[in-house]
Parts: sequence; C-alpha cells; structure tokens
Amino acid sequence: MRKKFPVRSSAATGALALLLAGAISAGPLDAAATETKAEPPKVPTSTGYGGAVSSLDPVVSEIGLQMLRRGGNATDAAVAMAAAIGVTDPYSAGIGGGGFFVHYDAASGEVETIDGRETAPSAIEHDAFIDPATGKSYPFYPDLVTGGVSVGVPGTPATWERALDRWGTRSLSEALRPATNVAEEGFVVDKLFYEQTLLNQARFQALTSTSDLFLPGGQAPAIGSVFRNPDLAQTYRTIANGGVEAFYEGALAQDIAAAVQAPPVAAGTTLPVPAGSMTAEDLAAYEVVDRDPVSVSYRGYDIFGMAPPASGGTTVGETLNILEQFDLGSQDDPAVLHHYIEASALAFADRAAYLGDGDFVDVPVAGLLDDTFAKERACLLDPTTAAAKPVTAGDARSYDGVCATPGAEGIVPEDTESPSTTNLTAVDRWGNVVEYTLTLEQIGGSGIVVPGRGFILNNELTDFSIEYSATDPNRLEAGKRPRSSMAPTIVLEDGRPVLALGSPGGSQIINTVTQMLINRIDLGMTIEEAIAAPRAAPQNSVRTIAEQAFVDSYGTALTGYGHTLRPTANAIGAATAIEIGPGGRLTAVAEPTRLGGGSARVVWPAGS
Repeated sequence: MRKKFPVRSSAATGALALLLAGAISAGPLDAAATETKAEPPKVPTSTGYGGAVSSLDPVVSEIGLQMLRRGGNATDAAVAMAAAIGVTDPYSAGIGGGGFFVHYDAASGEVETIDGRETAPSAIEHDAFIDPATGKSYPFYPDLVTGGVSVGVPGTPATWERALDRWGTRSLSEALRPATNVAEEGFVVDKLFYEQTLLNQARFQALTSTSDLFLPGGQAPAIGSVFRNPDLAQTYRTIANGGVEAFYEGALAQDIAAAVQAPPVAAGTTLPVPAGSMTAEDLAAYEVVDRDPVSVSYRGYDIFGMAPPASGGTTVGETLNILEQFDLGSQDDPAVLHHYIEASALAFADRAAYLGDGDFVDVPVAGLLDDTFAKERACLLDPTTAAAKPVTAGDARSYDGVCATPGAEGIVPEDTESPSTTNLTAVDRWGNVVEYTLTLEQIGGSGIVVPGRGFILNNELTDFSIEYSATDPNRLEAGKRPRSSMAPTIVLEDGRPVLALGSPGGSQIINTVTQMLINRIDLGMTIEEAIAAPRAAPQNSVRTIAEQAFVDSYGTALTGYGHTLRPTANAIGAATAIEIGPGGRLTAVAEPTRLGGGSARVVWPAGS
C-alpha cells in the first residue's frame, strides 16, 4: 500500500493569527499595505485555509498574502511576490533575469507552464567565451562572470504579463504596485543582503551604476538600515503604465542594450568587464514560450515539472523512475539514501548527454522519462555497493529494458551554474497553484545595474557550456536558451494537487527537489521535516557534496556502501513548498534556517 499525505493538525501562532485577521475583499491591492518598514515575521511553517504563500523573504510573503486576502488568485500573488523579490533580493532575481512558471488550473485540472528563460543575443558567436590568443576558454571567474558578454535577453517581465493574461485576475499595474512602494519607501537590510553585497563588493566597485546603488559611500548598507531604490520604483511605474512593451521597446530597451554593449566601467578598475552584443532589436524580438510540462508517475503520484531547456523536470523525473524500481519503503534511511545517490548519478549522466534547448537540439524527453528506460538504467544500481563514478549515459533513443553492460567511465562536464536563484509557491482559495523559480544566475548576476533604472542584468549565458562542441546539446548558439537546473514542481494525486515545491541552488536544485520528494513519499516525513532534513547533492562525481549535518547523520553508513562525502559549509538549496491536505487544509513551509530562513503564510490560520 502506498503512503498517503496525512492531514496536518498543528496550529499557527497567535501572533500570526492576529496579523492575518480580517475580511477578504475583492478590491484591488492597496499599496499602503506595505508602507511600514517594520519587518514582517519570519514564519517557517503555517497551517490553515483560504490560500497560502511561501518565499525566502518575509516582505515578499507578506505581499503575496495581502494579494490573496484581497481576492487575488495564486498567479496574481506570484507575480506581485516576484516583483517584490526584485526589490528585496535583487542579487537573486529581478526584471533583468528569467525563470520558469508552473501553474495548476483548478477549473481545467491541467498543469501548464511558461518558459521565461533568457535567450542568447542574435549576434553572439559560438566562440564568444574562447580567448583567440590561446584557443582556450576564458576563466569563468573573473572574466566571464562580470560584464555584458554573459547577459541573455531577459524573460521575467514577459513571463509576468503572460501569466497574468492566462490565469490572473489583476492587471500588471496592480501586481507591481506593492513592490513599487517597497522600492520607494525602503526595506530593512538583513544579514543575508549585507553578506551578499560584501561577496560582490569587488565586482560592484568595477561598475559605476552598481556601486552607486549598492555601495553608497563605498560601503555595503548596514544591517538594520533602510535600503531604498527609487530608480527601480520608477522603472516599475514605467512598466505599469506602458506594459511590458515599455521594457522591451523604447528608451528602457535602449538603456539595457547600451549597458550590455558598453558596461559603465569605473575608472581604474582592473577587473575584466567584457562587453556583449545584445541590441534593442534582440529585446523587441523576445518571446516567452508556453510549453507542455513533463511528468512521471511515482508511487501513485503524478509529478509535473518544466520541459527543456530546463533539465530539472527530466532529471528529477528520471531519478524517481529509477528509484521506483526498488522497494524503498522497506529499507532503512541509509539504504534509501544510497539508492538516491546512485539513481541521481545515472540521471545526471543522461542530463549531461542530452539536455539543452529543445528548440535547437533533439532532446529525447520521452525516452528519458520512459519506465522501460528507467528499468534498464536501474539494472546498473547495485543495492549494496556504490558504482565507480562518473557513470556513463544510457541510450535514451534505443532501449528495451534489458540490463546492459556498464560502459567506459563517463565524463562530468564543468558545471558553472550558480547556486543562486530564488523560488516561491502560492495556492489560492479556489485551488489554483503556482510554483515559480526565477533567477539572475550568479549572486549579483552580471554585476551591471542598468544606469538610472535600478536593476541588475543576468549573466545566464554562462549556463551554456563554456567550451563549444558541435555535439554538445548545451553549446552556445544565437537565439538559444541555456540549459537550466530549475525544477519548479507540482504533485497531483488522483488529478488533484497535493504538493508544490521548488528551490534555488544551481544544479543542486535538482537534488533538493528530488530529496524532498523522497523524504515525503518514501521516508514518510512530514513536509516540515522533509524541507528541514539535511541534504546531499549527488551529481555523478567521485565525491558527493553534502551538508555537514548530512555527513554527521549518514556519513559512516554511506561510507560502508562505498560513497565518499565531501562536506560543505554552504546550504544545499533553499526550498519553499505548500502541501494541500484533505478539506483544503494547507501546510505552507519555508526553510527554517538555510539562508537565514524563509517565510510561509496562510490566509486563515488554523485555530484562529
């Protein structure tokens, strides 16, 4: 018998109940709701009814909550939250970046997605990252990270417009209003914002517009101070008044292109800040893509995610398909985690071999997610002993489920995808669900603030393979979208949503989402336990990166299987999730400690 998601019974705190008390109206969101500079509470878990939100920032979650309380739906809340992220977490996401938007429509019962990934400029050359003097790739840091050469055409504003047009009830102007207010009035600087500013100090000092905004007086804004971004507030007003055309055409598009082609380099800087080739015509030509989701069935649940150019949906799905060949429910935790590490290695080998932008390369999605292919790959998983890493990719275009002889040692390509990005989750009173992951790539993106506009441009083109190969599915090409590990995921049972989750973290996003699903479904953890549990990030390497708490808990047992763990002081992922239980009871969770903890809120707290 498969395990069901049980009903939750924990109640929200009295303080939260008082904060959220009040009637819900159908009127537009009032900007005055966010005028206070007092930080909303960080609440890692909330239970209740009537809708819920979860993000990594309390101001963002407060804005989403207020949108739901005033009658907005999950899409309205998600767009308002994403706009606020561009203000309070500008180094992770914003209108200068892109992302993937996954939506469950309660009326139709369908899961639908929007691909708002950035695209390579039309004039970029496939050897843009190669030093002609040496014939070798430029060093990733510092040469490629900062500057215009790595900036892709942003997709985030177009994603917001498309989502609201398809599923929203509020205008883009209304959705932008609360974030505009926060940008104008300011927010309280926390430890994470301060530390990420310091992390980027050398890069930011190399660019005049960036240092003027984020290093006032040459220093990072102090913890507890109020940070304001009036230029971004005005940019949001420009988009609110003119629609996304005001971003992709006209003066704003010209400013973006100029910043890419001639970055505002500070006098005397020694940091490489290479120029890019993006034009205003590239911006005007950008389009989001409505894509069918990918899905797999796992122990009675239907797991939906993003199709290529995202690699998250297929790699999470393939890992689960391989694991489904084994009875994990009868095994202890170390045995389950051994299977997780081995299945992940096999799926990551296939990710490297096949995943790229499906509009440019032939990605065998059907094969990668076929149960017969999973059975064939599972033959290589020894339940008692770790395989030598890296393992080789399978043949996702020709398979019959018959166990194959392991091939020669595989290759792990260099992965330059940054463990930055952010994620949010929203569920409304009607049962609509949004899982949205958005990013700038590096923490601080390209480092370029568009002068006078208040936002950072992405450096997503570094997600392409740095060295060009005609056989590499993730090779750099004009107009192409780089491969992404983002994995916004919605889980259905009997056609109804029971869980939505996602995470930032670069390629470790895939591990975070997969491990949370295993924790919840196979290990029987509550969703609160599943998000808090220590994590490992197996990616087909000789050593598996793992949080210290994971090493402390499972290191000895997993060493017995032949695994080598490499502890990291950094958090692996920073997830958000909402579980939908019987009777519409919602359990919203955010990270309790990673990256300082997130904030999960419900409209009507249980027990209030």
